[in-house]
Amino acid sequence: MSKELEVMDMAKESTSEKKALTGGQALMECFLAEGVETIFGYPGGAIMPIYDGLYDYTDRLNHVLVRHEQGAAHAAEGFARASGRVGVCMATSGPGATNLVTGLADAIIDCTPIVAITGQVASHLLGTDAFQETDVIGITAPICKWNYQVTNADEIPEILSKAFFIAKAGKPGPVLVDITKDAQQGLMTKPFEYKKTTYLPGYHPRVTPKHDQIERAVELINNAKRPYVLFGHGVLISQAMQEFKEFIEKTDIPCASTLLGISALPIDHPNYMGWLGMHGMYAPNVMTDQCDVLIAIGMRFDDRVTGDASLFAKQAKIVHIEIDPAEIDKIKKAEAPVVGDVKEALKLMLPLVKTNDYTAWKNEFRKLEPREKEFVTDRDFKFEGQIKMAEVVKMVSDKTKGEACIVVDVGQHQMVSARYYEFKKCHSYIASGGLGTMGFAIPASLGAKMGAPDRQVIAFIGDGCFQMTIQELGTISQTGQEVKLIILNNNYLGMVRQWQQLFFEKRYSFVELHNPDFIMVAKGFGIEGKKVSERANLNDAIDEMLNHKGSYVLEVVVEKEENVFPMVPA
Repeated sequence: MSKELEVMDMAKESTSEKKALTGGQALMECFLAEGVETIFGYPGGAIMPIYDGLYDYTDRLNHVLVRHEQGAAHAAEGFARASGRVGVCMATSGPGATNLVTGLADAIIDCTPIVAITGQVASHLLGTDAFQETDVIGITAPICKWNYQVTNADEIPEILSKAFFIAKAGKPGPVLVDITKDAQQGLMTKPFEYKKTTYLPGYHPRVTPKHDQIERAVELINNAKRPYVLFGHGVLISQAMQEFKEFIEKTDIPCASTLLGISALPIDHPNYMGWLGMHGMYAPNVMTDQCDVLIAIGMRFDDRVTGDASLFAKQAKIVHIEIDPAEIDKIKKAEAPVVGDVKEALKLMLPLVKTNDYTAWKNEFRKLEPREKEFVTDRDFKFEGQIKMAEVVKMVSDKTKGEACIVVDVGQHQMVSARYYEFKKCHSYIASGGLGTMGFAIPASLGAKMGAPDRQVIAFIGDGCFQMTIQELGTISQTGQEVKLIILNNNYLGMVRQWQQLFFEKRYSFVELHNPDFIMVAKGFGIEGKKVSERANLNDAIDEMLNHKGSYVLEVVVEKEENVFPMVPA
């Protein structure tokens, strides 16, 4: 090769290296810089340039084509909850963006980190009521930690860096970035450079608690006669499971979890008394009125836990460990507030709390368990009539040794699974807690499997919930992921019917369902399945599901008017 040709080739390479990126390409580079591997999305008119950019990155980025944008948001939630990483979803403008809203609202209340990307009409069309134009920034402002509209390709690296930082920092939650079509397809005017955000002026979530707050909390704990720990989702979010276990074992304090706190501590731990709340266990609920110091760790005293907040633990002094200062004193006044990350707070407290023995106090909890057995557990396992939901959950728990990742939808089955699955591993109970979103489980189970591919993922879903996002069976099939979906079918909107039975004089108003052939539908999507209605066939049916290579739908016909107890009316 001549010197002249060599110089020309080098010049070509140099030009190629400096080639300006489109906004869509820049977005992909941002994803790679943040370590994103999986994206859940659905293309459309206003996001086409981003998808065109994605076309050249499919060897490095795995895009999952959902069947509905709500499915993308829930799948991103499941991914985040199972992996501890930020979930990513994408949708086009207008109805695509508004279809994300339920998932974003779910994520904000359950503190799930998501970055949502939406396409938007071109900048010059903003405010003109153009085709599929919607003010997604205005719509999502109340349900996102932060949102931003990008109108220039040059903004994309900085905004995406901030988005991923804000989604994960402090109290996690969803962030939305809306990108106009011209910003997606326009060329950057400067070389692409991505700097991960580690600090934002004006945004300083406190991670390490103040020393005086730690001292006051420890003082109350060490002087308590009947201390009681309530722990929530914050323990899992902060990855504080080991520190929490050490704290519980050193102090010997009995503890109970919120619904989303389940699996932060193994269910068979001697200090774990169960979970509390409206449908929670008897002893944990009763004993909130007997403790003298209540230590709330990573939980927010929501109404499903407290009932009438003015009566909840009114005799107790409260220690409240929470990263979000807005939660302190919002529902219950804390004598010892500790603002900071749960993991960091427990690290500081561990050397200071006394080693103790609360055997006698723990026994007070245990004394109440026979009452629950008599009025709740024995009824749930009364093997007569149709199959009970509890039977199914317990059998699955035994066969999986309590080690599966359980994803649940909303309703009676949600509470039954929380009660009877014996969770042995952390991050094993993934549910829509604060928003109570029906249709959560099918897409969230797919996201969970992709976020934790080495774990067995099993979803418990009601027949009503199943039909909310049934189309995502197509997504599961197309991805080839292995998730097991168990429909607990009572042909009712079970929890609503229960309320109508108990509090509305059995006026069953629009709660009975005429369901399709779920197994035929599943097979239509290419997923195997079976329906079982006889108790004698249940064991073999569950074995067949668990042993099947690939995804599987097991429909279990359960007692039609079974109720979930205990129940404290809201």
